Amino acid sequence: MSSTFGNYLRVTTFGESHGTSVGAVLDGFPANIRLTEDDIQTQLNRRRPGQSGITTPRSEADTVKILSGVDNGLTLGTPIAFAVNNKDQRPGDYSPSAAIPRPSHADYAYTMKYGISASSGGGRASARETVGRVAAGAAAEIFLRERFGVDIIAFVSSVGSITAPVIDDFGGLTRGIVDKNPVRCPDEKSAAEMERLIKDIKSEGDSTGGVITCVCRDVPAGWGEPVFGKLEALLAQAMMSIPAARGFEIGSGFAAASMRGSEHNDLFIAKNGGIGTKTNRSGGIQGGISNGETIYFRVAFKPTATIGREQETADYQGNMATLKPAGRHDPCVVPRAVPVVESMAALVLGDMALSQARLIAPQ
Repeated sequence: MSSTFGNYLRVTTFGESHGTSVGAVLDGFPANIRLTEDDIQTQLNRRRPGQSGITTPRSEADTVKILSGVDNGLTLGTPIAFAVNNKDQRPGDYSPSAAIPRPSHADYAYTMKYGISASSGGGRASARETVGRVAAGAAAEIFLRERFGVDIIAFVSSVGSITAPVIDDFGGLTRGIVDKNPVRCPDEKSAAEMERLIKDIKSEGDSTGGVITCVCRDVPAGWGEPVFGKLEALLAQAMMSIPAARGFEIGSGFAAASMRGSEHNDLFIAKNGGIGTKTNRSGGIQGGISNGETIYFRVAFKPTATIGREQETADYQGNMATLKPAGRHDPCVVPRAVPVVESMAALVLGDMALSQARLIAPQ
């Protein structure tokens, strides 16, 4: 099972949805970086369940413990282990559907691959696995910010059919602005409409999808590898590994397919004592390598697979059966997925930073 991500900065996540605990081991992290449990907790609080009326009612404090790799608030350069105990476990919620693979879940595919699957909550396929990603990503963010001044902010840009106005300048965007409402959309009017939609869909026992936009500012030029290690390809892999992710586009994305080169090209101009681009349709990456402009991309998420309605489907023997609602789930995953997207972006950029450091290190 591929539970490890990264080359130089490597994260391995562990734990099942309703098991004893979940967490991660982060290896390759540089020494002498200030890191505390409070630093990690801030991001975990943004991901945790039960934080508003539009998220799952499962109640988890998601209190993190750093088990290794940090001494007196400084990293040692050794593997850092993070653990979060599961408190609000209800594996019995899933017993009525044990004989029926849940539609659009991983139950059937896992059983076909391993001959066994977790008895409750989806196990490793559950979004609960992202606790470890967020803990490791929060550490990677601190490294990126302290050593390079990199700033990463994600936000909800659409829910269902409601899309917020496009932000032309990301310069004034902050997490404080994003977190002003439970949807995590910086446009207040759109956020209110999104929140109403999620509540309406929840009351109907249904779910909806959405899109998250992520912005990575002040990334130095030169990060990323040509050919198969392209920065946008690694970001795409990272984002598409998040549960419920269904699409990725960077810069102008799919809109570029209907444009002409004369309108899509990012012309170079004098900027900040050197050169930069007049526009940024490339999304801050050209030839798979960062060009010093703001990196921005979007990730589309499907509707939550578990809904509060009965569904007619087949059991493992192929007999038609009625699947009754079980478990506690978000009617829309994107508000809580914001810190997950940020964390995966940080892990990719942290890996690229260490790769670049090795490339230019004196021989």
